[in-house]
Amino acid sequence: MLAILIAHALAALLAPAAVRVMGSRGFYPIAAAPLAGLIWVIANWNSEAHVRLAWAPELHMTLDLRLDSLASIVSVLVLGVGALVLAYCAEYFDDDDRPRLGIFAGYLVAFAGAMFGLVVSDNMLVMFTFWEITTVLSFLLVGHHAEQSKGRRAALQALLVTTAGGLAMLVGLIMLGEMYGSYLLSDVVARADPHDWSTSIAAVLILIGALSKSAIVPLHFWLPGAMIAPTPVSAYLHAAAMVKAGIYLVARFAPGLSESPVWHPTVLILGLLSMVLAGIRSMQVYDLKLVLAFGTVSQLGFMLVLVGLGTPEAGLAGMAMLVAHALFKGCLFMVVGIIDHSAGVRDLRRLSGIGRRAPVLCVTAILAALSMAAIPPFFGFVGKESAFAAILDAPNLSPAVRIAVGIGVVAGSMLTVGYSARLIWGAFGTKRATEGVPEPEPHWHRPTALFLAPPAVLAVAGLVAGLAAPWMDRLLAPYAHTLPGALEAHLALWHGWGTPLVLSLVAIACGLVLFEIRDRIGTSVNPRLGNADRVYDATLRGMDQLSLRMTGATQRGSLPLNQGLILVTVVVLPTVMLFLGARSHLTVRPWDSAFQLVVALPVAAMALGATVMRNRLASVLLVGGTGYGCGVFFALHGAPDLALTQFLVETLTLVIFVLVLRKFSAEIEPDRAAALKVRRAIIATAVGAAVVLVAAFATAARTSEPIWHRIQDAAYSGGGGKNAVNVLLVDIRAWDTMGEISVLVVAATGVASLMYRSRRFGTLPRVSDAPGYSPDPQRTYWLRASPLVPARERSMVMAMTTRMLFPTIMVLSAYFFFSGHNAPGGGFAGGLTAGLALVLRYLAGGRYELAEALPVDAGHVLGAGLVLSAGTATGSLLLGAPPLSSAIFEITLPVLGHIKFVTATLFDLGVYLIVVGLVLDVLRSLGARLDTEMLGTATPASGIATVPRSPRSTETPASGIAATPASRDATGTDKGTGAAGNNTTRADGGMR
Repeated sequence: MLAILIAHALAALLAPAAVRVMGSRGFYPIAAAPLAGLIWVIANWNSEAHVRLAWAPELHMTLDLRLDSLASIVSVLVLGVGALVLAYCAEYFDDDDRPRLGIFAGYLVAFAGAMFGLVVSDNMLVMFTFWEITTVLSFLLVGHHAEQSKGRRAALQALLVTTAGGLAMLVGLIMLGEMYGSYLLSDVVARADPHDWSTSIAAVLILIGALSKSAIVPLHFWLPGAMIAPTPVSAYLHAAAMVKAGIYLVARFAPGLSESPVWHPTVLILGLLSMVLAGIRSMQVYDLKLVLAFGTVSQLGFMLVLVGLGTPEAGLAGMAMLVAHALFKGCLFMVVGIIDHSAGVRDLRRLSGIGRRAPVLCVTAILAALSMAAIPPFFGFVGKESAFAAILDAPNLSPAVRIAVGIGVVAGSMLTVGYSARLIWGAFGTKRATEGVPEPEPHWHRPTALFLAPPAVLAVAGLVAGLAAPWMDRLLAPYAHTLPGALEAHLALWHGWGTPLVLSLVAIACGLVLFEIRDRIGTSVNPRLGNADRVYDATLRGMDQLSLRMTGATQRGSLPLNQGLILVTVVVLPTVMLFLGARSHLTVRPWDSAFQLVVALPVAAMALGATVMRNRLASVLLVGGTGYGCGVFFALHGAPDLALTQFLVETLTLVIFVLVLRKFSAEIEPDRAAALKVRRAIIATAVGAAVVLVAAFATAARTSEPIWHRIQDAAYSGGGGKNAVNVLLVDIRAWDTMGEISVLVVAATGVASLMYRSRRFGTLPRVSDAPGYSPDPQRTYWLRASPLVPARERSMVMAMTTRMLFPTIMVLSAYFFFSGHNAPGGGFAGGLTAGLALVLRYLAGGRYELAEALPVDAGHVLGAGLVLSAGTATGSLLLGAPPLSSAIFEITLPVLGHIKFVTATLFDLGVYLIVVGLVLDVLRSLGARLDTEMLGTATPASGIATVPRSPRSTETPASGIAATPASRDATGTDKGTGAAGNNTTRADGGMR
């Protein structure tokens, strides 16, 4: 089973190349993946084969695959019809479709693999993962013609409806998993108590997901809209595969949940409504695909009634109808695709004489339609007659309910016969043009034998299955035995005279009458079944209006207001919930030693000073001082690793603040400073108090032994390191780190995207790229970019210091990285240290010197780090170990001695690269990019603007910012264009 999933994944990856080389014929080798899977499933039919691969067992994420009776049935349909549809695509598409055909092929075969994974998954969370993969892939397949507005709308509609249902289903699955202590489907179905109200609520949520996926009323409207997709998509997803997922889910949970008090009312009422209402609509529409689409909704309602009834006889009939529907509906969709491909039209009023032009196609369609109409000896008749018997003899229904359900099913069956005959007559009959009806389409392109083969195989299979009904009974009956009760019925072509046969004859006769009066079954402008579509549109409009009103009330374009709302929520919500709930006894210990008080007083003074300072730079420095004070607290409490990280982060944050502050005036305007100062101070104080209060109560609420007592031993024994903090980050809690570094990459990309509005990527210009670069050959420069720094801005001390310290800092960065597993440091600390070295190069020589230090695109560094970390996370899976698990290798070398290597070091290297890439991105965005923005220069194709020369100087400042006569930076200094040493004091206290 795992090999089948891998084969489909590889086929999806290779599909674009196959189609690019072979054109539409590339679908034939792609079809080998589901065909091979089909052969394996048939060879291992109902074998109870089981595969278990531990992934994240503590999160119940284990890859459990099981091939039982139900999985075998649905897998054969998914893989068998999938292989035929892929072969059908080879003839359906022309070479004109080649530009997007390769990715389409990849999506389609990936969908087949995802459906197989959904069917064989025994873990509910893994099943939900495959469930959502099919949702996303169906969105991409339905929206294949993305240039059409109808295609985009249909794809989005299907995505929203099925995703919303899937989220409800996820809640239900989690409820069952937590209630019964297992996320295995087999365990939950065996243990479920259907009379428990919590279980009933979970059952309703699961049914919502199933109803949305299988397009059951009132969530049916997305399926007819999805007919805008290419016909192979309709033949596979909307007839044989995706819409069966909901039916499969109901059948899977029916043995354990069918006796729930909410199960039968939901399943029977909505199933019958779908069967009747969709059948009526199928008699009214003129597009052949819409006739089949509404017929599919009707048949899905019928199958929902059967598999949801919960008796062995109904389960057997439901499986028979599941198989029969996949055969005849897949065939008919392919037939309609051939008609559309050959005649160029699907309107049954404009088709005439196709039966005479294409007799083989006509016979194929008639065979499938006879099975759909439940005419003997086809398998559709076998399934429907068994269904009538199962409903009339259902022991878990009252006599009145049996009669009501029987009447509804017979009415739906009449409509099925009616629209089956209407489909065949509309597609293949010879008609005459009448008033108000378009002229018949005269064009016809003869289909090839390979084009006709896939639907013909399905049509013949429906006939063979009906003639071999006892053999089919042996294949399908094992699922029926899983339902409560004894199975007393069997599938057969002839059961003798009885009520089921009479009902079948009545349905056939009345259906033919409906076909004769088909012209009298008119449709209104606003059909009843179309109300759901209008409700969907109204719901979207209402949600848009609500979001606009909420956004208008909370997002007024003011950053302080937005932050204030967030912080007030942080204060109010936890505090109110804390005092409303149960509280533990709180004991407060102000301090442990006098050293803490000595540090706390300056920190408090700096925090208070930051609220009253008008100078922005001074406020930033004071806030940074509070961060350094926190680092001192970490050091006093024996956490040098945290202290080192805090110091590095604060230093880098100060640099970023200073880079940004260059765009602001030096001081806050008096009219803005006075109005909000008190309110902001109150909010800040409240947030600090709330955080302290919640932390104190959280600590006091502890009732068991703190986990930190065991971390030190666990770090060394499990992670192979003595530095517990680093081992936590790269091993024990590496999933958290994986998420955090992903957020860092997204944040860096977001910042750069805001700064580089037209072009995101690109390296900084190097010294050789600078216009007019002509260093003095008689002089020696400490830095390569020194010739580009004007004399008045050039600092020999800064250049000398940078030249000497940069290698030392980089060596220190490497030391922190390699020693971090056993001593203070690690990838994060090492990356921050390397980032500070880059900051030093930038401050000394500007953006040109930064490019000389690291001439690499920041995006490439970020991507390499993320790929390395993710590769380390998933690499252990290939070795049969949980993700992010560490392996320890020890070796003794002649010169280096004994070396101990932990594979978590590779993950830490990814963290190191991401931090370096983040710093580089910040410097090129908030540093170099702001330099050019402040100069108002144009951005060249490389994405980095060059700085024009000043009229009085041929140099640029070290930071890359050209001095202008009236500019004043955040430090309160006015920079003019005069020569160095010619400063005079201005009246406002600045320097000129």
